[in-house]
Amino acid sequence: MKDFKLVLKHKMVWICALGYLVDIFDLVLFGIVRIPSLKALGISETNLPAVGAQLLSFQMFGLIAGGFVWGLWGDKAGRLKTLFSSIFLYSTANILNAFVTNVEYYALLRFLAGFGLAGELGIAVTLVAEILPKLNRGYGTTIIGFAGFIGAILASVTTYFLDWRATYFLGGLLGFILLLTRFSAHESILFTSSNKNHSFHQSLRLLFTSPARFKKYLYLILVGVPIWYVSGVLIYFAPEFSKGLNVTGDVSAGSAILWCYLGSLIGDVGSGIISQKLQSRKKTIQIFIGFLFMIILFYFLILRNANAMLFYFICFLLGIGNGYWTLLITMSAEHFGTNLRATVATSIPNLIRGAVIPLSFVFLWGKQYFTNLQTALGLGFFCLLGAMIALSLLSETFHSDLDYQE
Repeated sequence: MKDFKLVLKHKMVWICALGYLVDIFDLVLFGIVRIPSLKALGISETNLPAVGAQLLSFQMFGLIAGGFVWGLWGDKAGRLKTLFSSIFLYSTANILNAFVTNVEYYALLRFLAGFGLAGELGIAVTLVAEILPKLNRGYGTTIIGFAGFIGAILASVTTYFLDWRATYFLGGLLGFILLLTRFSAHESILFTSSNKNHSFHQSLRLLFTSPARFKKYLYLILVGVPIWYVSGVLIYFAPEFSKGLNVTGDVSAGSAILWCYLGSLIGDVGSGIISQKLQSRKKTIQIFIGFLFMIILFYFLILRNANAMLFYFICFLLGIGNGYWTLLITMSAEHFGTNLRATVATSIPNLIRGAVIPLSFVFLWGKQYFTNLQTALGLGFFCLLGAMIALSLLSETFHSDLDYQE
């Protein structure tokens, strides 16, 4: 408890946490306002799913591209410069989202917003992991994750009181307010004392030409795919799935996201505390993936003909299962040296988010041969199986010393 109180007093932890709060606020906002914003732009009811999926893909491509660019820049120019540059970009893009008048403009801004949002979490976790003692790293990144989920809940609640244009503007404004904290922030000592004379090409070569490093990188991505299977498929398309399950009562995407992120808030804090108590990242993630598997079965097998409140409760439990997200990014940062840490910790979460694109493709392909529910259930099973196999092939990093280079 004493160690946790010391972490709570660390200024940089709170700066990074507030950054992630704004990041998640903006990231989930599109999922919440997807339908009302597209209707306001004149999209017909029948075209809403297709246009929504198209805009989500633009955002995801921005996240994937930004994950590499910001990560490489973070290892080259510094964690702080990268952190605040990404905040500036996504804040600007989200303010401009408030003024869109057509789908083409909307798509471009979702790409730019995704590109900017890609830099926040990985850089924040890298920075906190490097400035805190190794036994306290889990507490610091837990606070970051907690703040992020508060951002998601804030986004969900805000949309009940403001229209979609006002919420986009608010999200961007929060980012610009956060930029004021840059004057009291400081760089990681591990980064400032490291050799920064490497090029982007050298960083990519170190990562992709070493079979051992590339395998670690791939395994970490696979471990996180179930999280975005839940968020990007089961929760994002909750209204559509609820109809297939004959759920009584209206199910809205905004409410499903709110309940999921309420669960994620509890899960994130729980995974951080459990990993500190067990002194193991791997065992904790194994517990959460096992729990997620059980709740996904409930989603498809028990919710049929249920009421909307039970559906939202299952969304809440799915959120708890998703709560190992920040812990996984911490584990990713701990697996690599200082000269690659920002690159992997920033690109991995965004490649996991980008997994929504191939998952959606497989889902659409599978629908040709099976029902929507059968296809989604089978897809979830393979995501979870791949995650458990990949996790078993990774090493434990709880006690890792981060002061080294690849």
